Amino acid sequence: MNEKNFEYLKDQIKFTGFGQDLEAALKANLAKAQNEFRLSHTAQHGKDELSSSLHFKKSAQSDMYFFNSYDAALKKENAEQAIKQTFYINRQAGNITQKEAYNLLDGRAVNKDLISKEGALYNAWVQLDFKDTAQNGNYKFKQFSEKYGFDLEKSVAKLPIKELSDVNEKTRVLESLGKGNRQAVTFQQNVNEQRVFLEANPQFKTVTVYDQNNRRLTIDGLRQSEREGASQKQNEKKDAKQQQKADSDQTAPKTRKGKKVSV
Repeated sequence: MNEKNFEYLKDQIKFTGFGQDLEAALKANLAKAQNEFRLSHTAQHGKDELSSSLHFKKSAQSDMYFFNSYDAALKKENAEQAIKQTFYINRQAGNITQKEAYNLLDGRAVNKDLISKEGALYNAWVQLDFKDTAQNGNYKFKQFSEKYGFDLEKSVAKLPIKELSDVNEKTRVLESLGKGNRQAVTFQQNVNEQRVFLEANPQFKTVTVYDQNNRRLTIDGLRQSEREGASQKQNEKKDAKQQQKADSDQTAPKTRKGKKVSV
């Protein structure tokens, strides 16, 4: 067995998001010196399950093996059928990690550095098109490059997100959204705080917001709620002042008026 090849593949598996649990199985399969083999991996994401089959093939010119691709199947809770896709491994850039594969199969977009056909590096959002498949059965990718005009940071800045006031928290939120995660944040409206979830939506150049019951919230609705909250707060202050004045009038001593006496 080629030890350097084992170390390389071990790290490649790890950094593609499959952890270290496959190391023993990888070593055992490399020792068999077969032309190709597969390793199986299962991950839980909340109540969803992502099953992956990693493909390895031996070089025709040497004893080196290559991690070429993996088949991913997402089984949603209560879903009858799994959603499937094959993700290919590029040794330069653009590899989809296991968690990113889950996010893509769950319908979200992921921001990646990609390699063009001419070999140039570029950045784009990618998202699976569930209405269009290739001949191999894979869903085709929709791409939204920087020229498309979606700016994640500007879109997030339009929302009353508490975490944006802290530089480190802001960076964490943006990086998480870039990986395709549904990110929990705190909306701060006047004195009220609300836990919500964000998803990057590059196709429509916006950020989608959900409440804790998975109901989609609109920006206009959030602004209306904020205005209503501010109006309610003003009314409460006004009522408090009126009540304070009334209490003051009731407790103040009354001055008696005497009769004028002529001398």
